[in-house]
Amino acid sequence: MNVEKAEVYIVDQFRQRLSDTLYYHGLHHTLDVANAALHLGTLEGVKDQESRDLLKTAALYHDSGFMYTYKEHEQEGCRIARKALQGFGYSPEQIDIICGMIMATRIPQSPKTHLEQIICDADLDYLGRADFEPIGETLFRELKARGMVTDTDSWNAVQVKFITGHSYWTQSAQLLREIRKQENLKTLL
Repeated sequence: MNVEKAEVYIVDQFRQRLSDTLYYHGLHHTLDVANAALHLGTLEGVKDQESRDLLKTAALYHDSGFMYTYKEHEQEGCRIARKALQGFGYSPEQIDIICGMIMATRIPQSPKTHLEQIICDADLDYLGRADFEPIGETLFRELKARGMVTDTDSWNAVQVKFITGHSYWTQSAQLLREIRKQENLKTLL
């Protein structure tokens, strides 16, 4: 598994192919999720290098489908991962694990393994962080550009419903992010 080459490849693809109107789902989000996944992985006791490499790779590829489609981007991300990663020395079994993590991030999230729980929590890590408001603003701009929300009030209602129904999967994310997530929710009410 050559994680470094797999990362260089997908980062280059993002720079070439991502829409300028992906204000939230841009390269910055992908790199943020990769960092959060590795941090949560450490907190969750994921020590073996193969698992850490699979987690990082899944985080780097989890939104790659946005290069081609907005809806059902997870399936497209798996297609991209399956095609690209075999060229970087990933086994079919490793690619299946990565695709499981990518598909687990689909809303509503449905993780089945510990690594899938970690990436799900990393993908929505910002909900419980101090930078929640500016990041949420980028998602509002992205959805508004696609006609999926119209104004701030309707966007805030969507956020309240989403956050109210959201739960972090791992104990580490619960301890690290839940209190701040509830504080962030209060700012929307």
